Amino acid sequence: MRVEAVAARAGVSVDTVRYYQARGLLHAPRRAGRVAWYDDSHVDRLRWIRSMQASGFSLASIARVLDGSLDAADVALVGALSGREVPGTRAGSPAAPRTSRLMSVSELADRTGIPVPVLQAVVAEGLLVPRRIGDASGYTDEDVAAAEAGLALLGWGIPLSDLLALASSHHRAMQEVAEQAVALFDTHVRHRLRHDPCTGGDEAALQLVDAYRTLLPAASTLVSHHFTRVLLGCALDHIERAGARSPTDPGAPGDPGRAPSAAPPHDADPLR
Repeated sequence: MRVEAVAARAGVSVDTVRYYQARGLLHAPRRAGRVAWYDDSHVDRLRWIRSMQASGFSLASIARVLDGSLDAADVALVGALSGREVPGTRAGSPAAPRTSRLMSVSELADRTGIPVPVLQAVVAEGLLVPRRIGDASGYTDEDVAAAEAGLALLGWGIPLSDLLALASSHHRAMQEVAEQAVALFDTHVRHRLRHDPCTGGDEAALQLVDAYRTLLPAASTLVSHHFTRVLLGCALDHIERAGARSPTDPGAPGDPGRAPSAAPPHDADPLR
């Protein structure tokens, strides 16, 4: 069949067929002179690529599956990371939570009432990170809640410029922590399961997805708990140092007119 026919049967455009060929995702057709002839194997491959994309795979990940760099366990893991069900996963495997439809930044602006330029600035500084599913990225209901939380901070008088600067600093720190966490998972969980001679392909896939679904909320809880405790500790330390004085009040920390605090007696009981 000609390229127009294979494209129609697979539900893609002719340009998409040629693009997949150029990227090495679709094997070359048989040629008779200047005419390229395709067969059912090309239709099957195109449909498979579309199903993998629907499961959250980027074209780069699909290429790695085709060249053998990713095995069945990794295929299942990518589906779980994307919140999508992977075609061909064994029945009875844990169901991945479905991801809501991705929104554009304009749709997020409509949902939150925040102007698009402000949202773009927030995204640029890392305070909002779009969700990636395959080659697409966008925003979900969780981002609506995060944006509304940011509005609450602004509503209490925190300048947007200061909030963006804090967001940028936080994003850099979280990026480093996240990369270290992924490296730990890759070294101590993924590689161990993939190379365990007692674990077959399907079983390794199930265990890897189960590990991810257990460890992601555990790590998220740990990070959130730690940040909250550190934040509260910093707030208490600040109050103990500054009290109710503002930085411009006489006697505030750093003010030359501030009277020195009295030192507690040596035998003072800290619990009294």
